[in-house]
Amino acid sequence: MCGIAGTYRWPDGKAVTDRLTDTLAHRGPDGSGRYSHAAGDGEVHLGHRRLAVIDLSDTGAQPMAKDALVVTYNGELYNAPELRAELESAGVRFRGTSDTEVLLEAWRRWGTDCLPRLRGMFAFGVFDERTGELVLARDQLGIKPLFLLRRGEGLVFASELKALAAVTGGSLEVDPGALVASLLYYWVPDSRCAFRDAEKLPPGSWLRCRPDGRVERGRYWNLRDVAHEARDGEVPDLAAVVEESTRRHLLSDVPVATFLSGGLDSSYLTALAARDRPGISAYTIGFRAEDARFEAMPDDLRYARRVAERFGVDLHEIEIAPDVLDLLPRMTYHLDEPIGDPAAINTFLICSAAREAGVKVLLSGMGADELFAGYRKHLANLLALRYQRVPRPVRRGVSAVVERLPVATARRGYRSVRFAKRFLSFAGLPEETAFRRSYTMYDQEELLALVDPDLAGTVEDVLTEHADVYRDNDLDDFVNRMCLADARMFLPGLNLTYTDRSSMAASTEVRVPYVDVEVVRAAFAVPGDRKIVGRQGKAVLKEAATSVLPREIVYRPKGLFSAPLRAWMSRDLAPLVREVVHDGELVRSGFLRRDALARMVAEDASGQRDFSKHLWHVLTLEHWYRGATSGSARTPS
Repeated sequence: MCGIAGTYRWPDGKAVTDRLTDTLAHRGPDGSGRYSHAAGDGEVHLGHRRLAVIDLSDTGAQPMAKDALVVTYNGELYNAPELRAELESAGVRFRGTSDTEVLLEAWRRWGTDCLPRLRGMFAFGVFDERTGELVLARDQLGIKPLFLLRRGEGLVFASELKALAAVTGGSLEVDPGALVASLLYYWVPDSRCAFRDAEKLPPGSWLRCRPDGRVERGRYWNLRDVAHEARDGEVPDLAAVVEESTRRHLLSDVPVATFLSGGLDSSYLTALAARDRPGISAYTIGFRAEDARFEAMPDDLRYARRVAERFGVDLHEIEIAPDVLDLLPRMTYHLDEPIGDPAAINTFLICSAAREAGVKVLLSGMGADELFAGYRKHLANLLALRYQRVPRPVRRGVSAVVERLPVATARRGYRSVRFAKRFLSFAGLPEETAFRRSYTMYDQEELLALVDPDLAGTVEDVLTEHADVYRDNDLDDFVNRMCLADARMFLPGLNLTYTDRSSMAASTEVRVPYVDVEVVRAAFAVPGDRKIVGRQGKAVLKEAATSVLPREIVYRPKGLFSAPLRAWMSRDLAPLVREVVHDGELVRSGFLRRDALARMVAEDASGQRDFSKHLWHVLTLEHWYRGATSGSARTPS
């Protein structure tokens, strides 16, 4: 796992690449490298920051140059041993044991045709000294990031957007459409970028730059097509597929640990990993007792302890009582774009603790909820279909009663009331609109009331984009339509993004065995009525896990990898919220309306509505916007 950067026919490319690479130092503290070569009437410069995980010797250093091919690569190939054996049988001689060299030789033999054969997470740039061409590529599911910026015939790329912002001297303009999308989702979809002109290379795609200025793009893997093909195939042995993926993700020359929340996904992976690595370490989190009580959070720690004891896992417990006022600007910087999920703080603190203990690699259960319908929204949308059959007068009466209920008092919050109000906000809507409303922050009218009136067309564009992605399938299965939309938007746009940035901020690598091409194929071969059975989400995954885990873990109530936001907002962050509402840059610029924000604060404080998540995201957006418009690219002190 590393940080990559480079320029192609870009003015002052060497100095720019040096600064790009230096900005990514946190992604690779174990080494750095540079490479330069002519490219037509210009030059190519490649940079690399190394986090040494496989082949710790100099033969794994990058950029790696060998027989006129050069690669700067971020990621891991979990099928590198099989590819190496195939290439060796064809006569290839390897210098070292790194997967980087396997990638380079696979590219030499198959070019872009090697991409569908790669099983792992990756983003890389490969330069051919003979043709002068540079190709950028990104993994199938968007696990690893790759940002780029084109100007004229030049191109600059990096693992993180902050690096591009740093080298352009603050000249990048904020894209209002991305900020509107961020307000809606509390993250920026992978199809958009927070700065105009900059872009994210789409998952499963490549881009080729030629020395004559031509640029070619291609797609080698499409999740929509994979879901369609899997639907018509046989349902595989899911337990075997997950076990095989987990075993591959343990490939490493340094110790590997796991996240262990005590929930199904992380417990299953930890139990499987412990079979191969007896005594493996795991990391879990808890919160201050008063925060957990206020938020009515489940006691996940006791489940994590049971799993650790049963499978001989060395469990490390971290109590999260963070100075959120200090962490907020730091996390905003590292997340690159405005992301309002406080789970990023959890990930960062876990990874920081692991790194202090000498651990560089952790396994995460990320992705299982999206692929196997494990979120409450999946079940809620199914229940909404039944609720729509309830007579309208009865529904109106229920809504009137629930609307009057408080979501919190001064001493505690009421999760069941929050859930009920959320459910009723979308239960009567059409499928796509209901699904969007079940997990986004605002409905259309609320969003229009919050932002500059001149952005009404932008709001419409953002909502249309969601509808287009959701409907871009030919699946006749409601549950799998939701899973496909999540895997295309929610997973890469939020969960994989904050996992990458938060872990790399702590100089650690997080691997996601559920977000594996073979697990994905298996997931979409499973009919929706086997994913949600009765009121059980992830039913098919739970069935697979019972061969390893005790039923009390498999069928426990779902936990939350989140944070006690209401507690933080009512105490630690209340003064900052007032400052942002009355004198924040977003309000002064006209992007957000002060009166709408003030109403949210008042309703949240009264306990009538729960706007803690909304207000937390406004804080993250405010901090991001201040940095973006000031041109600052330095790490907050």
